[in-house]
Amino acid sequence: MYFFLMNLSILDVGSISVTIPKSLANSLMNTTSISYAGCVTQIFSHFLFMGADFSLLTIIAYSRYIFICQPLHCERVMNTGACLQMAASAWISGILNSALHPGNTFVLTFCGGNRVHQFFYEIPQLLKLACSDSYLSNIGALTFSACLVLIYFVFIIGCYVQIFTTVLRIPSEQGRHKAFSTCLPHLTVVSLFVFTGIFAYLKPTSSSISALDLVAAVLYSTVPPVLNPIVYSMRKKEIKASLRRLTWWRLFAKN
Repeated sequence: MYFFLMNLSILDVGSISVTIPKSLANSLMNTTSISYAGCVTQIFSHFLFMGADFSLLTIIAYSRYIFICQPLHCERVMNTGACLQMAASAWISGILNSALHPGNTFVLTFCGGNRVHQFFYEIPQLLKLACSDSYLSNIGALTFSACLVLIYFVFIIGCYVQIFTTVLRIPSEQGRHKAFSTCLPHLTVVSLFVFTGIFAYLKPTSSSISALDLVAAVLYSTVPPVLNPIVYSMRKKEIKASLRRLTWWRLFAKN
């Protein structure tokens, strides 16, 4: 689990670093410009980290299912080699995702100007600038990815249904409460990520400016990476103890 959390933290830092620093820099310098190379890099990196992030969240849900529902098979199923392969598959899926959609987007012919109404470049906003007869392949690719994400989400739901069924058989009320308080926040963050992301990418494009687009973009691109460290890590006793020691050491050093 710590190995998966390490990979998740790297992906979350990368995901936040793609959009937030550039947005803050533009705000501080009172500008809204970005170079073409910066736009391409931002979209490729965004798809890489977000795709790998969701794949890893699916793997974490499966690992929790194994640990809770099939504890006798943990050493066989979740051995070192299997964990390395699953983590590698998450990164590879992100790389393939970053090659498919952005690569399919930047071959389009743009005839709608060079302004997007968003705090970072995302494909739905770029499609508004594309000529109307040139982006149908992108719509098909996005629909395929949305269906794939929903399949992963159904798999995650299935894992948590099995987990909750097993947890309800635990005689200890404290044990049930601990399991539910651990799993429900995970499921909430994943659900937020899936539904806001699908809404942002599959809702009909419109030339008008909508505050809902900005809200959806924040909810799927910024909120989950910020919440993941809190949900997956800060609840663990070892990490809480490390933070307390770090805080105490800094206070002691200053004094």
